[in-house]
Amino acid sequence: MAAAKPMTKAQLTAKIADAAEITKKQAGVILETLAATAYKEAKKGFTIPGIGKLVLVKRKARMGRNPQTGEPIKIPAKTVLKFRIAKAAKDAIGK
Repeated sequence: MAAAKPMTKAQLTAKIADAAEITKKQAGVILETLAATAYKEAKKGFTIPGIGKLVLVKRKARMGRNPQTGEPIKIPAKTVLKFRIAKAAKDAIGK
């Protein structure tokens, strides 16, 4: 049994357009605006109700290992972007 492929942007745009009874172009603008707003607001935290939240997380410096040579290396501290899934989304999808 083959795994189902993820929905493409075009498929998502068409689904939103059908559900909201708007054009695909308008639905595409909504998606692009949502993405642009998420990028801009991520530093403060950006929540999509019922789906999840984008948050910045500071990682501490740590020791790692070069997988090719096994030599220890220092990994510097950095800030990364994480997506935390909302409880409603976890419950809706199941385990």
